[in-house]
Amino acid sequence: MSRKTGLNRITLTGIALVAALGLAGCGSGGGSDHGSSGTPAATDTSTVKVSDSPLGDILVDGGGRTLYLFTADGNNTNSMKCDTACLKLWPPMEGKPKAGSGADAGLIGTTKGSEPQATYAGHPLYYYAKDKAPGDSKGQGIDGIWYVLNAKGTAVKQAAPSTDSDGDSGYGY
Repeated sequence: MSRKTGLNRITLTGIALVAALGLAGCGSGGGSDHGSSGTPAATDTSTVKVSDSPLGDILVDGGGRTLYLFTADGNNTNSMKCDTACLKLWPPMEGKPKAGSGADAGLIGTTKGSEPQATYAGHPLYYYAKDKAPGDSKGQGIDGIWYVLNAKGTAVKQAAPSTDSDGDSGYGY
């Protein structure tokens, strides 16, 4: 084998390796990019249901991930006030889910706009990025503006710590 042929094979092998790694990085992650790099792995987000928790009966998605309301969104407004930086820590529940066990189908809706966000009793629904497992509610009461919801769509304000278990205020931006 000539030196030129050997270099060509090495070059082609290198190009193939880079291309394969590039394609692997693309993956099939899907979903929208709301900067939710700290969120737990995807679960069944097509359902809103009620689950028993230390805070009482609260709303969760089909995978058991806790759902929150943001008081700045207001009551029954169906519009969200959480901005881009906020959405990195508080990603929205997107689309229109169906009612699961204990949830009232008549209270489920979406915000208006090109990327509808799930609402319950008019409150846009959010996840907390630091909730890592089903049933976690580390975002409860953060800064006195983030709360879990009960089956009626009302904020549950009991046991509202001023910081999460990591000792921060909930805003990493």
